[in-house]
Amino acid sequence: MQVRILVLTIETTKPIKEDGSKLRGFIANKFREYPLLHHHVSEGHIYTDPKVQYKVIEGNAIILGIGEGVEILKRISGEIEELQLGKSAYGVAGVNMMQRRVDFGVSRRSNQYRFITPWLALSPNNYRKYKTIKGWKERKEFLNGILVGNILSMCKGLNYVVRRRLEAHSRLEERVAYYKGIPHIGFAGEFRVNFRMPDFFGLGKGVSQGFGVVKAFK
Repeated sequence: MQVRILVLTIETTKPIKEDGSKLRGFIANKFREYPLLHHHVSEGHIYTDPKVQYKVIEGNAIILGIGEGVEILKRISGEIEELQLGKSAYGVAGVNMMQRRVDFGVSRRSNQYRFITPWLALSPNNYRKYKTIKGWKERKEFLNGILVGNILSMCKGLNYVVRRRLEAHSRLEERVAYYKGIPHIGFAGEFRVNFRMPDFFGLGKGVSQGFGVVKAFK
């Protein structure tokens, strides 16, 4: 199938030092009337894959809108005049938007991706299991299974039914990543899978705050 996305890039007067969580916090507080920007409603949380994801990549602020998130980003784009991220203020020199429809779903051939931000693969239960696995091959197979599970969760959020077995193969290294101020085991590296997804989609935990961002490569 095809998915409608919008990549909103905020050009700032100096490189951003903070991470995606600070960007999310600023935008969410500024535009609280749009629940998809912060995933909170009066009854609690919205428990679906986020349709708006915030990233800071190489000092650049990028917000990804998926599906209904596209129109919300269009509405707010003209009202972002500065970014106040923690104690840092950033002037906004311009806002660029790129909207398109992209292929999404199972493919006949493997597609190669790399994580351009740390992938937070391990839930508390999976962390305990991961630490008990001693062999690198067994750990790799364990992570590949989690990777497939993350893709299936993403598909569920977009109402896409996977009708073929997904096969993932990866080359990953551990990285320390701070999520909500707490150190976690993250992973950097690359993988291939018989599935197509757009650049800047996030996998795993913390995708709304810029973790697990993927980019295709040949």
